[in-house]
Amino acid sequence: QVQLVESGGGLVQAGGSLRLSCAASGLTFSRIAMGWFRQAPGKDREIVAGISPSGGPAYYSVSVKGRFTISRDKAKNTVALQMNNLKPGDTAAYVCAAKVTYYGDSYYYDQSYEYDAWGQGTQVTVSS
Repeated sequence: QVQLVESGGGLVQAGGSLRLSCAASGLTFSRIAMGWFRQAPGKDREIVAGISPSGGPAYYSVSVKGRFTISRDKAKNTVALQMNNLKPGDTAAYVCAAKVTYYGDSYYYDQSYEYDAWGQGTQVTVSS
C-alpha cells in the first residue's frame, strides 16, 4: 500500500515562490514514477509535472514550463515541486501521485489514469 502526503502549500502573492513536498511510504517497488497534478474548483484535474523513477527525464505542462521544477530524492522517497513566478491562475489544490512502472527507469507519465496512488492534496492560493 503506497501512501502519499503533501506539504508546503499556502498563500502567496503573484510573482512569489513556493516549494511543495510529497512524502511517500510503502514504496517497496523498484521503479516508481511520480507526478504532480492540480485541480481548481469547477475544473478537471490536470497534469503539472511528471518525473521518471531515475529522477532524470521529466515532463511539464505548457502553462508551468520554465517556472516550475520537479525533483526527487530516491533515498528518502520524496518528490518536490519548486514553483517560481507564481500567477493567480496557478491557484488550485496540488496533488502528488505515484505509478508503479514495468519498464526502464527513464520514463515519465503525463496522464492521470496511468497513476496508481494519490495524496490528499495541499492548497496553493496566489493573490494578485
